[in-house]
Amino acid sequence: MRFIIVTGMSGAGKSAAVDALEDVGVYCMDNIPPSLIPKIAHLGGIGPESSSIDRVALVIDARGLRSSIGGKDALKELLDALAELDREHVSYQILFLDAATEELINRYKITRRPHPLMGRSDSLNRAICQEREMLRQVKERADIVLDTTLLSASQLRSNIHELFRSDDPEKDDFVVNCISFGFKFGVPADADLMFDVRCLPNPFYDVQLRPKTGLDRAVQDYVLDSQKTQGFLIRLYDFIDYMIPLYRHDEQKSQLVIAIGCTGGKHRSVTIAQKLSEHLKNQGLRVITSHRDIEKKKL
Repeated sequence: MRFIIVTGMSGAGKSAAVDALEDVGVYCMDNIPPSLIPKIAHLGGIGPESSSIDRVALVIDARGLRSSIGGKDALKELLDALAELDREHVSYQILFLDAATEELINRYKITRRPHPLMGRSDSLNRAICQEREMLRQVKERADIVLDTTLLSASQLRSNIHELFRSDDPEKDDFVVNCISFGFKFGVPADADLMFDVRCLPNPFYDVQLRPKTGLDRAVQDYVLDSQKTQGFLIRLYDFIDYMIPLYRHDEQKSQLVIAIGCTGGKHRSVTIAQKLSEHLKNQGLRVITSHRDIEKKKL
């Protein structure tokens, strides 16, 4: 049985993720107090020896963690509950949904809904920062971290389907997250492997290609029509193909984050991330592709 704990930042898309999980046959329970997790895991035969329910998802968020001032006691309850699942040998995954603070603020402004922690904070920004700190330890324990900053609702649904579409845990637990980024905006903190492609031909210096991105065919052709790029891809594919079984089987990782960086995160890194994702999908792997800085302007 697959036991999934869905958590993350308020406004990051947990409701949409739950809808997508239900689309693929996962039984979902929302707004669960942390102390009930071990009980629910075994309720009605839900557990390692049960086949009555194939996949269960429990949604834990700030609503369930705000029962104590600062969320400290409730957070301890959550960590204790996870420790109990470990002791009982209950197999579970943590799916953590995140988004940039600015994007979360914009989403709350659009929906005009109150943040769950607004009663304790004098501003929306402070409430989001407080929640981020509250959930920091949970995020560190997460098996899968999904950044929804640049994802539409349909893209988020597609990613969730990609992650959880199969009923076979042997085939479906491992996912590769390919991220493009710009070094100008900092490196991704959660990257397992990082590659610098600033040495490849740069479309930025072509005035016709500069406004485009690595999602455009013309930019891709410019970057890929180079012996340097082709040589890089051959070696990149060979290295990644060698490393994935080591991370997947020897290290027992559920998610491998591969970051591809160029100067601004708009042309070369996007192109290479797209090509790497295509290669990995052809290997039968589940892949999530995201482009962190594609919409940002150069400093």
